[in-house]
Amino acid sequence: MPPHSIGSGTLSFGLVSIPVRMFTAASSQSVSFNQLHEKCGGRIRQQLLCPTCNEVVERSSLVKGYEFAKDQYVRFTADELKQLEDESTQSIDITEFVPLEEVDPIYFEGGYYLGPDKGGGKAYRLLADAMKKSDRVALAKFVMRGKENLVLIRAHQDGLMLHTMYFADEVRDFGEIDKGREATIKSAELDLAQRLIEDLSSAKFEPGKYHDEYRGRVLSVVEAKVEGKEIVAADPQVQRTQVIDIMDALKQSLEGRSAKTAEKKPAAKAKRAPAATKERKTASR
Repeated sequence: MPPHSIGSGTLSFGLVSIPVRMFTAASSQSVSFNQLHEKCGGRIRQQLLCPTCNEVVERSSLVKGYEFAKDQYVRFTADELKQLEDESTQSIDITEFVPLEEVDPIYFEGGYYLGPDKGGGKAYRLLADAMKKSDRVALAKFVMRGKENLVLIRAHQDGLMLHTMYFADEVRDFGEIDKGREATIKSAELDLAQRLIEDLSSAKFEPGKYHDEYRGRVLSVVEAKVEGKEIVAADPQVQRTQVIDIMDALKQSLEGRSAKTAEKKPAAKAKRAPAATKERKTASR
């Protein structure tokens, strides 16, 4: 089934305007469960309860409120909120280009594919190729569902991707977190840690190597239950032994990696028996 566009817009840089279509780049496939009544198996319906009036409230009776102090709210009507929203626009206006390595991944929120809309093929191709060649990404503002978004556009797999981003005041200050600066690191410990990193390193990221094993186990049990099969409880996972000494832990890790590497090496080819060599020489005479 071809991908379904979730919207369209105009990507602008300078006086160049490119009609584009937006597609969802990724979606979570995590397992979700519904709450059921154990007695009858019926799905539970959540209700909205007002604790002040002690009564169930219909959605039509709700208004939005902003808590400015503990249990104190200012109310907003739907019309008031509509007036505060940014004017709906399909324009994605690029403000600047920066090197991708200058953008901390913590700012990324969501990802979308951009494809050219009708009549935008050449301009789209020009921008994608130019951005790839210049090794730059674009920063832009984009209003989506009434909310202004900071977005990043980058060349990716011969096309363009759009990432919604957090604003600076939405990212928490890492400086408030203790980072163990008072701990003393020995040079030998650092050397072993670097060796372990090198041993675990790969030349490139291969996402296909990683799978959601929990989801696989759950779906296997779901299939078995649907077919009426007996479910056999899995053996409990073996807990890792807690190692207090860092040097010992690093050494054990490296030794374990070396053992695994040795197991993966193909066995050496067996040497030909001397007798067989003599037989060939005799036959050739």
